Order: sequence, then structure tokens, then C-alpha cells
Amino acid sequence: MAFLEVNGRSVAYRLLGAEALPLVVLAHPLGMTQAVWDDLLPALLPRYRVLTWDLPGHGASAAWPESGGEITPASLAAEALALADHAGASRFHFVGTSIGGVVGQQLLAAHPERLLSATLTNTGAVIGNPDLWNTRAGRVRQEGLAAMAGEIVPRWFAPALIEAQPALAEGWKVQMARIDGESYARLCEMLGRTDFSGKLADHDVPVQLLGGSEDMATPPATLETLAGECSDAPLEILGTVGHVPSVECPGAFAQRLLGWLTV
Repeated sequence: MAFLEVNGRSVAYRLLGAEALPLVVLAHPLGMTQAVWDDLLPALLPRYRVLTWDLPGHGASAAWPESGGEITPASLAAEALALADHAGASRFHFVGTSIGGVVGQQLLAAHPERLLSATLTNTGAVIGNPDLWNTRAGRVRQEGLAAMAGEIVPRWFAPALIEAQPALAEGWKVQMARIDGESYARLCEMLGRTDFSGKLADHDVPVQLLGGSEDMATPPATLETLAGECSDAPLEILGTVGHVPSVECPGAFAQRLLGWLTV
């Protein structure tokens, strides 16, 4: 792991693979870390250079400053672009899940010239609603993430997976409890404000969408709406998969991703 200062904050990232290979930038979901991509690395690294990073206050990245104001999709996209610049890549493939997919939508809307392709998974032009996200932000500030992790984490995964691998949910509860609560709360508020409707069709970047049939946070209908916003981009819904396919079915995800990136 390495660190880069972006707008006065220390951002934790990994840059793996041969410098001559095309760059793939991977953005993780809210409440998780760049470790969600670990099981995809063996499949990607023979063909691609891979860049992952931790969101504000997540993993080893510094918290969002108390005086830093609102976090916006543009703020997060600026981190992705700074890291890609640091890697020496003028253009790159982007893969993002959940809030990571929101970062991808910002790049599509504002910086399409930087993208070779965009794979957006388990996300939406609108995710949830402002009341939901503002309520969660308030609870995080009052109760703390450790108290809420047992409620939130099981929603990420298909019930059958939780039953088969109870340690998976327990491990991510521990990780979630370590996240900076204020950074998480501000990201929740960002999601409540974000709406990319009508902003994602004016580009020529190849877009591929992926969802899970058991995803409660961004169900298939949300992905179908996003596909329409992206000029009817191709969409695949994986059966018996929840919100985080890179963790739940990394082999199937990697196989599809390798096919999409080479089209």
C-alpha cells in the first residue's frame, strides 16, 4: 500500500502490475475498503495494471476534514483522476461498485475523455432517497458505526451466502466499525443529494452494467433505470448475488470483466 496527498488529505492506494499495461481503476462500495477487489487481482494482473484506493475515512485513507464541507461526486472523482495521473495514465478503464459506481457516473458526465470504458455495478443514477440517507447519517453521528454494522452489513450479501459463510459478515462488521463515522455520514448525505438522471448519455465511452438478483440496496430495477440513462447500456443481473459481486462471486465477475474490457 502507498499514499498520495490529494487536496491536503492522505489517500491510501495500491498500484499493481506492469507499467506498460492498460490501467484499470477500481472503486469500492460505501462502508468497505479496497480489499473488496483482492480476489479479482489474480485474473486482472496478467493483462492490466490495477489501481485501487480507499474512500475518505475508509481503510487507511485519512478522514474528510471537519472543515472540508460537503463531499461531492466531483470530490471523489478528483481523487480517482489524481491517482490515475500519479500512475501516468491519460486514459483508463474504470470499475466501480455502489458508491464506486457513482464515482464512475461522475467521470462519465464530466470527464469522459479520460475513460476507455466504464463498468458500473450495483449502483444507480439515484440510490435510495434523501430521507433514507439523511436518517442514516444522523444515526451514525449519534450511535456510531460499530453499533450499526450488525444492521447494515448483512444487507450487502445474498442470504444464502451469509448462511454458508457467517464469518464473512462478521469480518466486514469489524472492518466497518473502524471507519471514520463523520466521513461515512457525509458520504451518506452525498448519496442523498446525488441524481445523475439525464446526465449520462452524451459520451462515446463503452458502458457495461452488472447487478445482483438479491441486491436490496440497488435492486435490478435500479440498474435497469441506469441502463436507460446510459443509452441502453448492456446489463447483466447475476442470480443469487447481492450487492458486492467482487466478494460474492469474484470468479464470475472477473470472467465477465475480462470479456468486457477487451471488447
